[in-house]
This record gives sequence, C-alpha cells and structure tokens, in this order.
Amino acid sequence: MEINTFEKMQKKAAKKSRSDFLKLGLSLVFMALVLLATWNKIPGNPFLAVAAVFGAYMAMNIGANDVANNVGPAVGSRALSMAGAILIAAVFESAGALIAGADVTGTIKKGIIDPTAFADPQYFVWAMTAALLAAALWLNLATYLKAPVSTTHSIVGGVMGGGIAAAGSFGIVAWGTMGKIAASWVISPILGGLIAAAFLYAIKKSILYKEETKTAAMKLVPLYVAVMGWAFVTYLILKGMKHLVKLGFPTAAGIGLLAAFGIFILVKSAIARYAHRLDNGRDSVNLLFTIPLIFSAALLSFAHGANDVANAVGPLAGIYDALAHATVSTKAAIPLWVMVIGALGISLGLALYGPKLIKTVGSEITELDQIRAFSIALAAAITVIIASQLGLPVSSTHIALGGVFGVGFLREWLDRTQRLEYRIQEEKRQIEDLKSRLDAYRSELKTLEAKAEKSPEEYKRIVELFERISREEKELKKESKALKRVYKTRYVQRSAVKKIVAAWIVTVPAAALLSALIFYILKGAML
Repeated sequence: MEINTFEKMQKKAAKKSRSDFLKLGLSLVFMALVLLATWNKIPGNPFLAVAAVFGAYMAMNIGANDVANNVGPAVGSRALSMAGAILIAAVFESAGALIAGADVTGTIKKGIIDPTAFADPQYFVWAMTAALLAAALWLNLATYLKAPVSTTHSIVGGVMGGGIAAAGSFGIVAWGTMGKIAASWVISPILGGLIAAAFLYAIKKSILYKEETKTAAMKLVPLYVAVMGWAFVTYLILKGMKHLVKLGFPTAAGIGLLAAFGIFILVKSAIARYAHRLDNGRDSVNLLFTIPLIFSAALLSFAHGANDVANAVGPLAGIYDALAHATVSTKAAIPLWVMVIGALGISLGLALYGPKLIKTVGSEITELDQIRAFSIALAAAITVIIASQLGLPVSSTHIALGGVFGVGFLREWLDRTQRLEYRIQEEKRQIEDLKSRLDAYRSELKTLEAKAEKSPEEYKRIVELFERISREEKELKKESKALKRVYKTRYVQRSAVKKIVAAWIVTVPAAALLSALIFYILKGAML
C-alpha cells in the first residue's frame, strides 16, 4: 500500500514538473517573439526591445493575478468551469484591450510624478523600465503566494520608486495622490463588502427565507437580474467604453435603465418557461443566477481589459515615445503593436497561471454558491459606479475581494444569530442539566461522608457517586468545548484574509523599493 502511494506521489510530482516546464517554456517563447518583433523598431537602439519584453512579462502577470477577481466567484460557485472561465476571460480581456483600450495614455500612471521633472529622457526611460520589471516581479511573487493584489498599485509603486531614484528626490512624488491611493486600501474592500453583503441579505430575506421560495423567486429574481443589468450597462459605458465614447453618469444610467427593462422582460419570460422544473429548494434558486453570472464574468473581463491593460502598455508606450522623440511627454500614443503585446500577454498569463488565483478567490477564502457570487459581481459594478460619482479612490481588485469577505462574514453573522441559536440554547440546556446532576451527586456524597458509621451499601454508593461525578465532570468539559466551537464557527478563512490584506499593504512600497534598485542597476550598466 505504501509503495503504491509513493508511486502515485512520484507520478503526480513528475506530471506537475512537466506542466510547470511547459508553462515556463511557452512564457519564454512569447517573450522571445516579442524581443524579435521589436528589435528594430528604433534602429540602432535595442533598449526598446528589452523594455517590450518587460512589458510582455508585466502583461502576463496581470493575467495571472488580476483577472481572477472577474471570474473567480463564477468558478467557485460552479456557474462556470475553470476552462470555460479562462476562455471567456481571455477573449473578453483581449477584446476590451484592443477595442476599447486607450489610443493615448498618460506616460505616468495616476499622475503620481511629474514627467517634466526628468531633465534627461534617458533617465525617464530607465525609470519606466524599472517600474515595469519591478511591478511584474512583485505580481509574480504575489501570484506564487496566492495573494490577489492590485496591478494598478503595483505599477504605481514601481513608477514612484523609479521616479524617486531617477530624480534623487522624494519631492518628485505627488504625495496627495499617493494618499488617495492609500485610502483606497480601506475604502474599496469596505464598500465592496458592505454592498455585497447587503444584496446577499436582501436575496435571503426576500426569497430564501420565504415558505414559498419558488413563488418568491419567480417574482423577484427577474428584478435582481435587471438591477445587475442596469449596473453592468452603466459600468460598461462609464468604465469599459470610456476611451471610445464619453458619456456622463445621467446618460449612462438612462441607457442602463432601458437595458434593465428589456432584461427584466426577458428573464421573467425565461423563468416562466422554466417554472415546471423549479422547486422550493435553494438549488433551484441558485440555478436562476447561473447565466447572469456568466455574463458578469464576460463584462467584467471586457472592462478590465479596456482599463488595466494600460498598466503594462502605458509605461511601454511612454518608453517608446521618449526613445523615438528624445523628449519626455505627459501623453503618449499607444501603437497597435504595443496594445497587441498587452492583450496577448494578459490572455497567455491567464491561461497558464490564472487557475491558481481563480481557485483562491473562488473557493479558498469562503464557500460560494451562485447567489453569493451574484452578490459579489453586482457589488463590484455598483461600488465602482458609486465611488466614481462621489470621487472616492477605489481599487477594483480590493472591491472584488472585499465582496468575497463580505458575503463570508455575513454568513457567519447570520448563522450565529439565527440558525445556530437553537443549537446554542440546546448546548446551554445540556450544560445546566449536567451542573444540576453534579450538584445533586455532590450533595448526596457530602451527606454520606458526614456519617460516622456507614453500611456496606452506603460505601458502595459513595464509590458509585465518585465515579458518576468524574464522568459528569468530563461530560461537562466536553459540552463546554462544544459550545465554544459553536460561537467560533467561521466561514471565512482568517489566514487567507490576513495574507491578502498584508499583501495589499506592502504592494506599493515593495514595488517601489524593487524599482529603485532596478533603476540603479540599469543606470550602472548603461553609463
């Protein structure tokens, strides 16, 4: 038996090694192709090709880490298979990047440093190159540690560190902007968690806690899906399509309302046709949220591709512009070849290394079903809409993870206050019964021991009482421990939460330190 187990472990390890080698090989081939394709983009200056390789590496790490937030809940709830999620995300991430990605980008992400502060364009090139490589290395480490982090914060940290090293001064940084970014570490997960928990609680109260679950579901699920339709159409117009068409919130929200009305009619009709297959169980209600979850994964991926591809291609476009024109600009056009590197890199990174983080987000923090995943996806869109209108700094990564935390903690709270109430009362009753019996036995024992002369039967009873008291005391300890376990019932893995939050906090400083170090290495090598 032990030999068979060892052989199985050996085969599993060999299979994993082959898989890891294949993934690494494909990654290196992609970066080698990028190197060859960009070698002569600027004749006589191969440094652009090196920067392009770093950009490709950064794009792959975005795909491996950040995309998990868009599809993780759908996979964890089993609305999508892993293969299906990767296919949908890869297609829509690429589509978002190539169709709705910016034609022109700021050369400095979030305006955290002033490009005009670089007296020498070469220093700017080295700083942006260092930022790309530092952010990519940090994301690679975070993915290895199974910690979903913000790719935007990673590149922000990289740009900040490289900029400070190049300028030789902390004054180059817009610290007010950095303060807003730091504030998003707190605002984003709290907002996302509260909104996701609120929607989950509303669905539970209005559908799952009703005696006629089927009737409630047929009436209200179309409404909830219509709300999601409004949120995602509005979100897509404001965020996913903002580089193609500029529309204000009132217009976007109005278009979203029209879409929501159409979605309500379609979903209500579809559920009516499906009614004969529904029952009063939770599983039936879960199934009704499956298709909306698939659409949400696709739309979130499209919007993410349109916006976050800039984390890889923005610095690369800035480097290309600086090398081509020997000057530093605040804005730089993004050539198609740069956008293609970003889009392909994200898709490849997702396909090769994305499953690890998808599993983390979808199943290793808290258990998700379709209703919980629906609440998380809806919260992701609505939180961004609310925050953008209020001018609050938020991170889509932190919002999504905050939503996962929120539904998990809500489950704990509900179980402690509702479903576990009976169990707690039962445990307490058993403990009180045990205490009463113990008091009675001890009282009887005390009376018998006080007698000067005892009959054989009384001696026998004393021994019996000692044994019973011993047994009852052990039982009391057991029940007391059981009661403590009831109070400590947890549906959120604290170790995962602590690791992720710690990674969020150190992302900017870690990327900044790495970037400064890489800048000095580049400077020493090039001068």
